[in-house]
Amino acid sequence: MGILDNVERGLEKMVRGVFSTGSRAEVQPVEIASALRKELDNRSMVLAQGRTLAPNVFTARLSDADFANAQRWGSALAEELCDVVIRHVTSQQYTLQGPVQVSFAHDPDLKTGVLELDSSMEKGGRRPPAANAPSAPKRQPTRYQPVLELDGQRYSINAASIVLGRSSDADILVDDTGVSRRHLEIRTSNGGVFAVDLGSTNGSYVNGQRVQGQAELTDGSVITMGRTRLTFRLVSLPVGGEQA
Repeated sequence: MGILDNVERGLEKMVRGVFSTGSRAEVQPVEIASALRKELDNRSMVLAQGRTLAPNVFTARLSDADFANAQRWGSALAEELCDVVIRHVTSQQYTLQGPVQVSFAHDPDLKTGVLELDSSMEKGGRRPPAANAPSAPKRQPTRYQPVLELDGQRYSINAASIVLGRSSDADILVDDTGVSRRHLEIRTSNGGVFAVDLGSTNGSYVNGQRVQGQAELTDGSVITMGRTRLTFRLVSLPVGGEQA
């Protein structure tokens, strides 16, 4: 699950009363959340190495019954879905041109339970949604910079692989006789950050548990090598409105 919470569980619980009043065929919030993530992945464009542009403005078109459900819940549902978008953008390290907005539109041609999702990449504002159409205020996403704290110093993890050890060739030099020359790798992969033991003599530990192969790191994870303790942190970096 990486560094991100399972938003859908709370989202489903929060709006269950609204969306369970009719047929089971009606669109459920978790379906909208899933469609948003799929739209982000399908519409993303690689601009350069390490820079992938994704949509930031979304309109979910709904049938009569499904739109009525969305109206009953109001903008709170759209705000929760904005959080879904922002978390997925953060986990996949996508770039956005502007703040995130999710809104709903009524499409009388759609059948109950059918969802159509439109998306676009927009720097500035857009026209407000039609009257009575719930939408969320635009939200700026937050990026997270992974860092390691060691002896009062912070080391930013800006590469896919960072090696820690006693060797002068290590990316982060650890002056500890209990640490191997190439002791531990910090690896960034698929939106997650992992501690990978490199066959060290004395082993590596994350939150007191020995690393068997690799262990996923979350904010506040404590890494122990020999007599050395490091703390993994995720430092929030607000993203400006215009990034392109």
